[in-house]
Amino acid sequence: MKAAFVQRLVRLLIVPVAAVLAVLVAGAPGAHAATDLSQVAAALRESPVYVDPAASGLLSSSDAEALADKIKDADKPVFVAVLPAGYPTQNLFQNLRTETGVTGLYGIRLGDAFDARADSRVLSRPAVSNLVTSVQSAGDVKAQLNDFVDSALRNVGGAAPSSWGENSGDGASTTGLITLGAVLAAGGAGAYGLVRRNRRRQEEERRAALEKLRVVVDEDITAFGEELDRLDFHPGESGADDAMRADYEHALDAYEKAKSQMAAAGRPEDVRPVTQSLEDGRFALASLAARREGRPLPERRPPCFFDPRHGPSVADVTWTPLEGATREVPVCAADQARLSDGQDPMIREVDTASGRRPYWDAGPAYGPWAGGYFGGGILPGLLVGTLLGSAMATPAYAADYGSGYGDFGGYQGGDVSGADFNTDDFSGGFGGFGGGDFGGGGDFGGGF
Repeated sequence: MKAAFVQRLVRLLIVPVAAVLAVLVAGAPGAHAATDLSQVAAALRESPVYVDPAASGLLSSSDAEALADKIKDADKPVFVAVLPAGYPTQNLFQNLRTETGVTGLYGIRLGDAFDARADSRVLSRPAVSNLVTSVQSAGDVKAQLNDFVDSALRNVGGAAPSSWGENSGDGASTTGLITLGAVLAAGGAGAYGLVRRNRRRQEEERRAALEKLRVVVDEDITAFGEELDRLDFHPGESGADDAMRADYEHALDAYEKAKSQMAAAGRPEDVRPVTQSLEDGRFALASLAARREGRPLPERRPPCFFDPRHGPSVADVTWTPLEGATREVPVCAADQARLSDGQDPMIREVDTASGRRPYWDAGPAYGPWAGGYFGGGILPGLLVGTLLGSAMATPAYAADYGSGYGDFGGYQGGDVSGADFNTDDFSGGFGGFGGGDFGGGGDFGGGF
């Protein structure tokens, strides 16, 4: 009797343990041993990290699982494959993306080399290139892939594919579900605490960004008030007409509106309508000045790119910043003359940890400020290659500083598109692998 009881007890213990192990093994990265690309893709549809059996020495199963958990927790469409040296690289990214059929960012460690590609709806090509370059000097595979994933999760757009949350088996046992429930209950408090800490951190960062903006916007509002005083217009003065009085009233209203909007601002994105009001008010002042002096009314143009306090621009000129790309920018008459004489324009600088810097190189907080001045979708072209432009090109920017600044957004990820995607996003040489088909860290020229 005692022996029979022990045998029954052992069987009762073995069943749930086996069930739990089966669930874990079925979902563990690297559980698929085949190296055929279609099977790699099938594994990535079930879990964000795949380690080929022939490359198991590069990344342990526990490290792969931890990496996969990190990606799943962030709910982002980031895929990582670890493949052995010698794996065929011809059209590797393009074919893997076709086989997987899911919009996202794909990173591949192949032997000693690493590269990545992404759907441009998820992450821009320059951003992918920068990510790859930033992790090339990592000491080992684990450090490199973790650095890549950490950076990717801060920048990539969209959400994880729903298949990662699905059970790929025929159904979990009751014991397995109970075990999973116990694990979730135990970790729930910790997860909730982590979410709260992340929210507090984000709120602190937003408050800090708003305070930076408050200093700059208060300077703008003060400068506009001084312009109103210098104009020295009186509605009842000799020669004043209804059009002049309307312009002056419009400017005064914009001044008061900007002050009240800034006083009520609680988030960085609340600054955008403030600078919109200031831009509107400055154009009203320019119109009033033209009427008083008998000049033609000014064309409604964006403010001077170098410093919006200069007022409405009068022309678009070609300008090339140091170590930057050439672009056309709207300029005021004074800066147009300076550039024609070979002099530097009068650039609006703001305080940073590195000293005074042009606003476009002072960090992401100044996006709402610039967005209010330069509406109509022109901002991306003005900020190309700048620190601010690069920050605003990331999908994560809208969550912290608002959206709608032009062609900076539109990011989607994790959706099932099958083979319907832009192959240019996944083309280019994969350097360091030989054969010219794996490298460049986002250099999308050539054939992948």
